[in-house]
Amino acid sequence: MLGRIIVFMLLATASDAGAASDYPIAGLNPDRRPDGAPVIRENARSPAYEERFFRGVTGTRPASLSWFADQGAWYTPFDRPGMTGPYDLRNWHAGKGKNR
Repeated sequence: MLGRIIVFMLLATASDAGAASDYPIAGLNPDRRPDGAPVIRENARSPAYEERFFRGVTGTRPASLSWFADQGAWYTPFDRPGMTGPYDLRNWHAGKGKNR
């Protein structure tokens, strides 16, 4: 019985290997993108993006946020609400619950 289970598992994994080779696998050549992989040609930001990013920042923008210019299309948690309470320095959660 154990022999049959092992043979079944080997056959099941062998059939999956053929299907995997049909699609390029990123990571086999980490120094180059696979042929046909999507490429971002231009980072088009909506006019409201900068306003959302700097929400809650008053006065002169701090140098610590100067990386905004080079952000591109990368994910950043700086333009989304984070923790509530005393940690909500940019007041993202104002008017929601017992915050400030």
